[in-house]
Amino acid sequence: MTEPLRVVAIGGGSGLSALLQGLKQYTHGGGPDDIPVDITAIVTVTDDGGSSGRLRRDFDVLPPGDIRNCMVALSEDEALLSRLFQYRFQSGRGLAGHSFGNLFLTALTHITGEFPEAVKQSSKALAIAGSIYPSTTANVQLEAELAGGRVVRGETRISRSRRRIERIRLFPRRCRPLPETLQAIADADVITLGPGSLFTSVIPNLLVSGISRAIQKSRAVKAYFVNLMWQPGETIEFTASDHIRAIQKHARAKLIDYAVVNTVSVGPAARRRYALANVKPVENDLAAIEAMGIQIVTAELLQRTTRVRHDPATAAAVAMDLARQGRLNRTRLVEQTSPCPK
Repeated sequence: MTEPLRVVAIGGGSGLSALLQGLKQYTHGGGPDDIPVDITAIVTVTDDGGSSGRLRRDFDVLPPGDIRNCMVALSEDEALLSRLFQYRFQSGRGLAGHSFGNLFLTALTHITGEFPEAVKQSSKALAIAGSIYPSTTANVQLEAELAGGRVVRGETRISRSRRRIERIRLFPRRCRPLPETLQAIADADVITLGPGSLFTSVIPNLLVSGISRAIQKSRAVKAYFVNLMWQPGETIEFTASDHIRAIQKHARAKLIDYAVVNTVSVGPAARRRYALANVKPVENDLAAIEAMGIQIVTAELLQRTTRVRHDPATAAAVAMDLARQGRLNRTRLVEQTSPCPK
């Protein structure tokens, strides 16, 4: 228990960056046992909208938006870097709508020759607390098969769809992860999935060749942070167990050991506001989750803001507890398999 606890956080969007923001507080210790944490973020690269989509089409780079958000979340000087990297140009021919962080990563990709190296070098320069890897370096698109058989390609179009998603795929089908990603998964004490958009932030990472298998083989504790609300175009009427079934269906394996669910009710004002978009809180059908052989962790995960979001500090505290459990499990397994002294 003297080495840093190793946390691998998989996902994308605002959910992943919120968890990373909370985990950052533990990089130098600070928990009850004062053991530091080593953080690895594995981030989806299927975004094709907004500034990321434009840069992807114009410069043949991986979409930088989700990576940028993770860099901001893990920055030692989050306030300054957030203002700089999230700054969005309001005018200027070709500049309007782009964020500075996206342009920075695009330029560094062309200087270094590849996107992962650009992320690595910028992380060093900006004193990022942890490692950030794209789930693949391939220029992949997301493809969804909807109820009724219609096929839609592109993350933006999928998110706008109002039909139930039956299955999603990557195009091209076979794309490889970075070796560093597989090594981080193998060495992890805990692997977290979510919170975040189920079909466009979490599952796409599991479709990259070798990632689901690596998670399955890892001795880490595997935990899914269940979303708080339905998501239009993706998970309308989904219960917590529906989210888990979708993950394990696409992974073709039982990946999840723990489901982390929220115990705080969404306030009436927020419920009314979200109801205008036909969005309701996710039902935590705990009996159905337990019937799947998955243990449940409950916590007051709702952030006290006007928007319904996971609280970074609480989510990180849960992840750290699970990391400690994962380290104990790994230590016991090593002790059981070590040869007896003569």
